[in-house]
Amino acid sequence: MSLKAVLFDFNGVIIKDEPIHLHLIDEILIQENLQPQRVHERQASLGRSDRACFQQLLANRGRVVSEDYLTQLLNRKAEAYVLELEKVEKLPLYPGVEDLIYQVRSRSVSPEDSLSLKLGLVSGALRKEIELVLNRAKLADYFKVIVAGDDTLTSKPEPDGYLLAVERLNQKYPDLNLQTQECLAIEDTPAGIQAAKRAQMQVVGVANTYPFHMLQRCCNWTVDYLTDLDLDWVQQVYSQKNSPLAVSEC
Repeated sequence: MSLKAVLFDFNGVIIKDEPIHLHLIDEILIQENLQPQRVHERQASLGRSDRACFQQLLANRGRVVSEDYLTQLLNRKAEAYVLELEKVEKLPLYPGVEDLIYQVRSRSVSPEDSLSLKLGLVSGALRKEIELVLNRAKLADYFKVIVAGDDTLTSKPEPDGYLLAVERLNQKYPDLNLQTQECLAIEDTPAGIQAAKRAQMQVVGVANTYPFHMLQRCCNWTVDYLTDLDLDWVQQVYSQKNSPLAVSEC
């Protein structure tokens, strides 16, 4: 088995913006004359799509809305997110993101293979938010395949986003013949880790959002920072395995 693709999460892995999202969700709730998120609701929302979060938060408050109205709420939040980032002179990207992307792009699947490792992104964030950040950070050209929150009807911890990413990578690179077991996911939340594991992928947990020891129990590799990830070692482990490493879910 070879490592053929590295799939990044977005919020909490590429950009440190989850406090912004939590604040904007509270603002929308207050505008709707509803109570802001409780502590346990904030924790439960991490790693899940905005649509799934709003659906649950509204249900918790006894509010029933149509899909069209829910989409309006999501668009209002996305517009507010754009305004928030416009206030920031320098995007809060996590250290090591750009270097890791460079490492992935510069490596082949194996020494005797001319195929290069592929990059993808799987997130519950809306596409317009993802593209705004990637374009501003000059990273957009590196992610040829993006699965955003508006591409699937489900949210992490369901595996649909990761499965769709594999499908799209195979469409874009027909010679790749990519299997889910040949992907490495980089995640920061239990919901994201569970989604990748359910898709039969190996996972790097980066302790940006949750403590190291919590992620270590359910990831194949755990790092405090992306700069700690030894991609050479990861590729070596893949090359020595005939099946995915077994790790329990969070």
